[in-house]
Amino acid sequence: MNIDSFLAHYQITENPYGAEEARLDPVFERLIEKDLSHPEFGKVMGKVDQPGTSIVFGEKGSGKTAIRIMLANQIARHNAEHPDRLVLTVPYDDLNPVLDQLLSACGGDVESMLKELRLEDHQDAILSIAVTQLNDALLGEQSADPIEGTKPAHNWRELKKKLRKLPRSTRVNHAVLSALYDQPKSVSVVNRWNQLYRRLGLGWFKPLPWAWISVCVSILFLAGFAVWYLMTNEGDRTNVQKGFDLAILGIGLASLLSSICGLITNYFRWKLYCKDIITHMPVIKRQPSELQSMLIALGRSKLIWQPIPTSKGGDGKDSRYQLTRRFIEVLTGIGYAGIVVLVDRVDEPTVIQGKTERMRAIIWPMLDNKFLQQKGVGIKLLLPIELRHLVHRESPAFFEEARLDKQHVVDRLTWSGATLYDICTSRLRACRVSENESDRPIQLMDLFQPDVTRDAVIDALDQMQQPRDAFKFLYSLIQEHCRLSPEDDPNYKIARITLDNVRRAQSQRVQDLQRGIAPA
Repeated sequence: MNIDSFLAHYQITENPYGAEEARLDPVFERLIEKDLSHPEFGKVMGKVDQPGTSIVFGEKGSGKTAIRIMLANQIARHNAEHPDRLVLTVPYDDLNPVLDQLLSACGGDVESMLKELRLEDHQDAILSIAVTQLNDALLGEQSADPIEGTKPAHNWRELKKKLRKLPRSTRVNHAVLSALYDQPKSVSVVNRWNQLYRRLGLGWFKPLPWAWISVCVSILFLAGFAVWYLMTNEGDRTNVQKGFDLAILGIGLASLLSSICGLITNYFRWKLYCKDIITHMPVIKRQPSELQSMLIALGRSKLIWQPIPTSKGGDGKDSRYQLTRRFIEVLTGIGYAGIVVLVDRVDEPTVIQGKTERMRAIIWPMLDNKFLQQKGVGIKLLLPIELRHLVHRESPAFFEEARLDKQHVVDRLTWSGATLYDICTSRLRACRVSENESDRPIQLMDLFQPDVTRDAVIDALDQMQQPRDAFKFLYSLIQEHCRLSPEDDPNYKIARITLDNVRRAQSQRVQDLQRGIAPA
């Protein structure tokens, strides 16, 4: 019997158990509003408008990505209901661009890159995503909310008005953050920054640097002297006056030469300064000339108190915390309560290749209590179970620094058979199109023969331990039943013996997977 024929008998339009990735699962998208989640989801989420840190360890297929999507969806719903206490979602689940940029800076040596990877690199990457999202919203290019289909948290005109009301120092801070971190997708970073500079109410014209002003004054002085000299009669002038004229001309030329030398010196000083900044921020794609153009426009007087990462600043170890606080200050002024950073799929980047030690090199810098407990910042780490095993082997000094007792840790993302049964039933209903609204909602047990008990199905699902394997089990179960049922004499009820045989095979597969002797 064909699987589609079996499902059509129950008015099911698509296979509820065919998807294996939450990001690409249309059934999950339809169910996301029904609050069907892991029992510890509330612990992971916490209070939305008081962002806090959570760390979750889970097997492949245990629902980490689904939890990430549900976290983002929960925040979007909160933003729609509480426009005065918004939360900015920062998706940090695609590490490939960050690692590729670092790899390029290290000359292509993966091991060297992993050894040199710092917490500051993660902070730069997170700030870059957050600042770019806010600027997109400010310039009306897209919503600051990454969830498709949700309304923008702000209309750009409303956002502009709120930003204009902020203290000038706060607006200057955001201009500096944008110069350092903004990563527009389609336009020149300098052109976009110039537009942002005006929208922040910092002026329509950028101030001319003093070196250029000095050159212009010197040229105007010499031009004025030349006009005056040509308008006078040289024959009426005494030797003393001629000497005085030469002295004035010499002073003017010396001033012009000095101004030009100062302009050249200032140019190279800015160039070295910007190169130094870029050297200490290797994850940010920025050319020295681009950064130089933006920082010169702000002027030294505005930059002298800015915590910009440079060699003189001790490699900027504390500068990222200060920059984060200034960004939170900007967000607070426009109605945000903070940001939530969603870290997921750390085993998927190309350079990681699923190797546990490489994942450790990426994640361990972030296991720092000062980073995880920043005010207004919630870090949600959804990590592979392999890293849990490494955490348990760490020294007491590591736990003193990480303070995992304060980070709302879910030691292992496990699912009971009853919870999986409810999820599988919900997926079945989500794929059913009933012609009669009075029909009883379909149950998972409706697919089985009367001698199959609910406890037997729940026990089988309990052995699968996690959603992905539960879905694979039910998919294989339907497939095996259809294989054993002829098309000309269809049987639409799954027999107990089929359930037992498929349960046994799938349970063995799950055990082999956990022992590392079988592929996922």
